[in-house]
Amino acid sequence: MTIRVFENDRLAAKAAATIFASEILKKPDCIIGLATGSTPVPTYQELIRLNQEGVLDFSKVRSFNLDEYVGLAPEHPCSYRRFMNEQLFDHINIDKANTHVPSGIGDDPEKNAAEYDAAIEAAGGVDLQLLGIGHNGHIGFNEPCDRFIAPTNIVTLTDSTINANTRFFEKREDVPRKAISMGIRTIMSARRILMIATGEGKAQAVRDMICGDIDPRHPASILQAHHNVQILLDKGAASLL
Repeated sequence: MTIRVFENDRLAAKAAATIFASEILKKPDCIIGLATGSTPVPTYQELIRLNQEGVLDFSKVRSFNLDEYVGLAPEHPCSYRRFMNEQLFDHINIDKANTHVPSGIGDDPEKNAAEYDAAIEAAGGVDLQLLGIGHNGHIGFNEPCDRFIAPTNIVTLTDSTINANTRFFEKREDVPRKAISMGIRTIMSARRILMIATGEGKAQAVRDMICGDIDPRHPASILQAHHNVQILLDKGAASLL
């Protein structure tokens, strides 16, 4: 792991955008893995700016997102497809046909999961995967468990994750209880991983990820076993290191 600590979350976001820009400039048809939530939004804003200023060209880039809620259609205001369109895709020159978010609808979610893994493999795998970390150490929607779940799978969300995501919905009862998520093997197959963690609320999860044992009860700890991980923190998230 390479760990960098920045004065604030905005500087961490700019650093993350610079890393993505370098990947895209080096390989214009690269495959990037993307995340949702509030943490990556400043990074996406930087990438939008770079695209609109003519620095970055997304026309050949392909993307795969980490996860989606089960039961939410793509047009639902709280779906992750809608989030990605509004926060990034609608503002850059990427071909929407080259952007992929797991499908949380349909009669066979397990089939959707298997097809998503097959699509990533057929594309040649992810060159650079963006991650955040949950308060309980989850990556994607891979919650604490007694074992690491390898493939893209259907996850039952924990109370802490439901509580954390309630802010995006009108009320807690509206938060879906299940999600479809890239599994640990799928995430770890990325050639390069970039994590952003900001705020004191993530400090314990960051410490457990970096300093603790590799343990499925703290899913992010598996990143210790990856050959190329960069972790960008602000001072709050690094406060317990």
